[in-house]
Amino acid sequence: MRDVRISYLIEHPEYIPQLAQWLFDHWGSILGEQTPDARIEKLKAHLSRDKLPIAWVAHADGQLLGTAALRVHDLEGREDLTPWLGGVFVGSRFRRQGIGAALCTAVEDAARSRAIKTLYLFTLDLQTWYSRLGWTVLAPCIWHEHAGDIMFKRLKAA
Repeated sequence: MRDVRISYLIEHPEYIPQLAQWLFDHWGSILGEQTPDARIEKLKAHLSRDKLPIAWVAHADGQLLGTAALRVHDLEGREDLTPWLGGVFVGSRFRRQGIGAALCTAVEDAARSRAIKTLYLFTLDLQTWYSRLGWTVLAPCIWHEHAGDIMFKRLKAA
């Protein structure tokens, strides 16, 4: 895909309804959400450039492609680990084009610029994909009764 840009969500709040729908469709049943409204409120909490949580969006030619976030915590019960790469999602039509990797890199770069040395994430089923991006499994985890893994990545200084 050409001309993909990664921007702060705060610069493109017009994408919030579409993001909320995508995230609700993907994770809403696991979270027990009834409508995308709760997801909209969570996304609004990510409207920042400086204070966590911060969200980014990938977009091209006015089309939303995906999102990712930098959060203080992302997995209940593991508040000892911080900060987290979370909410990584690419619209189904835009996958396998490097957009997810670009979003992860943007979050990693933002973390590095804040002198963060280690990032964490959890995933239910994308361990192999994250491993290709340099992430390492730390421990198994349970998220809303679903088994997954906590992963980490040591960030090299810029």
